Amino acid sequence: MSAVRTGSRWGRAAVWGAAGSLLLSGCGFHGWYDVPLPGGAADDASAYRVTVEFRDVLDLVPQSAVKANNVTVGAVEHVELKGWHARVRLRVAHDVKLPANAVAELRQTSLLGEKYVSLSAPDDTAPVGRLHDGDRIPLSRSGRNPEVEEVLSALSALLSGGGVAQLKTITVELNKALDGRENRVRSLLEELDTFMGTLDEQRHGIVRALRAVDRLAGRLGKERKTIARAVDTLPPALKVLADQREDLTRMLTALSKLGSTGTRVINASHDDTVANLERLRPILEQLNKAGDDVPNSLEVLTTYPFPRNATAAIKGDFVNLHLTADLDLEALYGNLTSGGGSEGSGGSGEPGGSGGSEGGRGGDGDSAKPELPKPPKLPDLGGLLLQGVQP
Repeated sequence: MSAVRTGSRWGRAAVWGAAGSLLLSGCGFHGWYDVPLPGGAADDASAYRVTVEFRDVLDLVPQSAVKANNVTVGAVEHVELKGWHARVRLRVAHDVKLPANAVAELRQTSLLGEKYVSLSAPDDTAPVGRLHDGDRIPLSRSGRNPEVEEVLSALSALLSGGGVAQLKTITVELNKALDGRENRVRSLLEELDTFMGTLDEQRHGIVRALRAVDRLAGRLGKERKTIARAVDTLPPALKVLADQREDLTRMLTALSKLGSTGTRVINASHDDTVANLERLRPILEQLNKAGDDVPNSLEVLTTYPFPRNATAAIKGDFVNLHLTADLDLEALYGNLTSGGGSEGSGGSGEPGGSGGSEGGRGGDGDSAKPELPKPPKLPDLGGLLLQGVQP
């Protein structure tokens, strides 16, 4: 009887278990990962969801912890494959404030511990906004730490096939090379430190020089055709210079001799030149005092007999001149006749001049001059107006 009752109890348990499984599968139950752990950091009523994309989630499973500043603030709800990367949905407590550009990293609690997702503000940029329900963290802001297997594999490759075996040889050779030269090496390092410091102080100037070289290179690139023509023209010019080398040499030698001679002349005439300049100084001072009078006088000389401002009145190739002459013809006649009488009385060869009349007059004992007739009464021509006409 007891065996029958025990068997019936196990049968009822199996039936209830099967019924429960069917009921849970009908409600969308996907396994024990969907069962929330008691005392979780964020329950469904007070949490918001964030989706994170990872290139590799390793062995991350649902219900793994989500931490911020090493404090558990949520849990992983779902992990799925989307294309060639993984998509992880996180449940985060509503009182956790994270920036909208937060980063997500896949970390491990210890060397052999479980995986969890770490949320934090970005290190290289300033935090912006706030992370809200339904936001997504892309691949550019997600990553993971190296696995222990990866570290051990790299260490094994270094120890077995790397250069660790040669470290002793390198150390020994360095000791031999530096033995007895410690002071020189120390001095070299100090000079190198000074040199690098100077370069760091002059980095702005170096940058400017590099930019100037870049501009020069660009200008040369634009003028490459001109440079090519110059290079093509240069050999004939060099040939001409080579052919004229002897003449150029003689010219330079003669120029050197001329310079030596000029130096001797200048040295010999130094005192005289200074004295002449001292004597020339008063003249220059007087010319300076004359001011504009000298150039104005020279300007009048170049336009003589007309002043410079009279040239503007000349409209053609001639100038009308008005000249007034006051002539006394009586005085002119007297001058002419008196001049002729003196010539006749001084030594005339006419026979009448030595005749009896003159001899009779000579009896008086003095040489009397012949009496000249009075000039006729001429009209007064004063105020005669002469008008110049066109030649």
